[in-house]
Amino acid sequence: MNFYDGELIRAAFLRRGWTEAEHPDAAQAVLFHTCAVRENAEERVHGLLGDLKRRKKSEPGVVVGVIGCMADRAGEDLFAREPHVDIVCGSRHFPRLPDFVDRVIGGEERVLALGDAEQRVDEEVRDLHGRDAGHQAHVAVMRGCDLNCTYCVVPRVRGRAESRPLAQILDEVRRLVDDGVTEVHLLGQTVDAYGRDLPAAERPDLARLMDAASAVEGLARIRLITLHPSYVTANLAAALARSPQFLRLLPLPMQSGSDRILRAMKRGYNAEMYRRRVALLRESMPDLELISDWIVGFPGETDEDFAATEAALREHGFLQSFVFQYSPRPGTAAFTALADDVPAAIKAQRNHRLLALQHEVARTRTPRSVGSISRMLLEQPSETQPGRWFGRIQNGHAALLPHRDGLRPGVLREVALHDWNGRELLARERAPQERIAAPRARPAAPVRGGLPELRLAPPTPPVVAFPV
Repeated sequence: MNFYDGELIRAAFLRRGWTEAEHPDAAQAVLFHTCAVRENAEERVHGLLGDLKRRKKSEPGVVVGVIGCMADRAGEDLFAREPHVDIVCGSRHFPRLPDFVDRVIGGEERVLALGDAEQRVDEEVRDLHGRDAGHQAHVAVMRGCDLNCTYCVVPRVRGRAESRPLAQILDEVRRLVDDGVTEVHLLGQTVDAYGRDLPAAERPDLARLMDAASAVEGLARIRLITLHPSYVTANLAAALARSPQFLRLLPLPMQSGSDRILRAMKRGYNAEMYRRRVALLRESMPDLELISDWIVGFPGETDEDFAATEAALREHGFLQSFVFQYSPRPGTAAFTALADDVPAAIKAQRNHRLLALQHEVARTRTPRSVGSISRMLLEQPSETQPGRWFGRIQNGHAALLPHRDGLRPGVLREVALHDWNGRELLARERAPQERIAAPRARPAAPVRGGLPELRLAPPTPPVVAFPV
């Protein structure tokens, strides 16, 4: 969502005659687009802000701003800790950022904009000029969250759930496809809650949105980010199963395998309810792969609780995982009511163990596709295998396809998966009328350490700009 919002911010400045600098030292305005989910992300921003103090002293005309969730959480305290900051702008005031910069350049000492805003962040017709060119694009279908997980600061900083009208979303998707996009990522804090806040007379849901988006001519693939187990229904599972574009790699965070910890987190489900939701999805889509988020070291987490998390990861066979060490966030229920009583060393140990287990589990799943056919969307030439294209098949597994003339990013090809190199599937273009055997089981390669398949990406880099 931060990358998407960064594109909206970039477009707003470009409309006003600004252009993006390649380095902060060349910019007249330096805006830090922030996250507040973890403490170390905020501390990184403070470190980067510290690097600007000397320049701000010698060039007082440089505008420095902190925008997004960290601004919402810390508020005016940011001015006290970082006296050289000119703008503190919350995540619901992005559209006014160029005005805020103009006000500072015009002589206003500081600008503070937090909480609810008079206008919505998403315009009726999105300006696409701020997005990076390419075959992939993000589309926000809703903002905010109506849940109250005890560890999460999102409802406080981003507000309650606010869905976009279906017609606006579809118009944006069509315009992106006209601009060369073949893969869209539909975004929401709880994207399967889409439409629940809209008027009853015109209330679409995610199933209806998927059906409508799947009918857009020229769109090859649809990804969903991120779901909550409580909102998974049979109607949604059926819509996902009948969509030829849906990437069957679904983020459905479990967070913990322990019912006791899930209650303390106020996640709204237990391990058995999660199990039923997964069964419902896989009954419609046997090839579905899942992604989960996990929090290790949540207050009160015992060795038995963590063992339940390890067991759940194995049971559901997640293809990928994001693992977070619990970070107390001011403003959350857990921060005020629960002691952060799991030692840092134990958190780090559990983090490492869970990532290692995820790596082991993922290596048992990918080879199962050998001997099958699928549709592969090309992403880029392989960085490690010259002469091959990297892409993903219909359920998200990475694959390599030999190069030939006419292949480019965003192209969809029907492929036969004939082998596995220990990391990616090896594919070849399927010949007409070719019969492919059913996938065969093959033993997983032994795990000898190494990194898991997926690690958390760093926070979104700062947006920097200077006027033409």
